[in-house]
Amino acid sequence: MIGTDSNHCRIVAGSLVGEREVDERTFASLAILGERLERLKETDETYSGIEFSPDVQKLQRRKNTMNVF
Repeated sequence: MIGTDSNHCRIVAGSLVGEREVDERTFASLAILGERLERLKETDETYSGIEFSPDVQKLQRRKNTMNVF
């Protein structure tokens, strides 16, 4: 499980810095990490203020924009 979590983080991080292309795998990893963050927020209010970085938020918007066209 930990290896899988780390892999999702690496995929998104690699896409953000240009080491790998932004593709469906990037967006799938981003979705998984987003779901896990939401579960943490639901589990403990300590996590309620945690957000993705502005760069990740921009990447999320890019996915949303791609879906519209």
